[in-house]
Amino acid sequence: MIDDFLRYQTQTTPSPMGLSVARAQGSYVYDTDGKPYLDFVAGVSACSVGHCHPKVVAAIQKQAQEYLHVMVYGEFAQGPAVAICKQLAAHLPDTLESTYLVNSGTEAIEAALKLARIATGRTELIYAQNAYHGNTMGAMSVMDYDQRKAPFEPLIPDCRSIPFNEVAALDTITEQTAAVILETIQGGAGFIVPDKHYMTQVRKRCTEVGALLILDEIQPGFGRTGRLFAFEHFDIVPDVLVMGKGMGGGLPIGALSASQELMKRFSTQPKLGHITTFGGHPLIASAALATLEIITEPHFMNDVQRKEVLIRQHLQHPLIHEIRGMGLMLAMIMPHKEIADKVVLTCQERGLLLFWLLYEERAVRLTPPLTVSEDEITEGCRLILQVLDEIHENT
Repeated sequence: MIDDFLRYQTQTTPSPMGLSVARAQGSYVYDTDGKPYLDFVAGVSACSVGHCHPKVVAAIQKQAQEYLHVMVYGEFAQGPAVAICKQLAAHLPDTLESTYLVNSGTEAIEAALKLARIATGRTELIYAQNAYHGNTMGAMSVMDYDQRKAPFEPLIPDCRSIPFNEVAALDTITEQTAAVILETIQGGAGFIVPDKHYMTQVRKRCTEVGALLILDEIQPGFGRTGRLFAFEHFDIVPDVLVMGKGMGGGLPIGALSASQELMKRFSTQPKLGHITTFGGHPLIASAALATLEIITEPHFMNDVQRKEVLIRQHLQHPLIHEIRGMGLMLAMIMPHKEIADKVVLTCQERGLLLFWLLYEERAVRLTPPLTVSEDEITEGCRLILQVLDEIHENT
């Protein structure tokens, strides 16, 4: 299968990891030779309740027998889409009562940027240095990684960056600013957690000048940090909340939530201000609803926080400079890139899936399914420490 994979399926890098997948269940992925891999990546934070969770699979099977796609988004009332939007409203602040369902996180970012411009009548978009919000033209416009942006320029005009987590830079936000877009926890930059004071000051400044605050929770949302959404850790509420990844239980989805007052602009300024054929697909919405129900069960969030503590207790090693992040959105910071690469690749050989982060080359991603067991955490950490001991002995 690998030969056909490389020949017929377009690649994103010259050297993909190249695992031939036969099946996946719970916290494990199995290759075509039957070898199990303990998964500490979870589809890059997408498989929040593990692989093929029985409740998610049952919801998919039930919906598949009733109807699949029947109409473009926003025309027909379809039970699963209505239900997931209603349940999100029940768990979110009142000002995030209305949800637009789309196909991916990056599409949700695009819609959020459009919403900010039509709602404010302004064009300036301010984003954080080392941000990552997706890979479409609009999303790329609000990141400052020139190596990735340059081949596709010119991008969207009137986009400016500010340092993340620096209150002094917030004066850059003015009455000309349509929106400030931030990852609540920066992902590609190295799982950078902001100061609580910084987040409250960003919220305050946006309110003062009439700019919208867009929070990108595509990675830290849906329980990944030990709260349903990471902004809950900082006692603020965004004007627009963007989500994706872990929302779908392993299926592709994105969404943005805001007030009814804001969201109605899509139907009037202009009519069809954002449209999508497959957004709110009943099969995917059913999976998302089942996922949300699992994550909001009693004690689930407390268990995520407890598992974070367990990982931090296990992963004590001279080659681990620090562990960044919150909940099960964690990154080990190695002394340099070569060690990070060695850890990821050697652990894969030994049956543990780890991964990298986009910008921080010293980082090793630790984002297991939120349902990972304590025994699985112990085993995964044992393998990591074993590999680190071997590297340490040879340096």
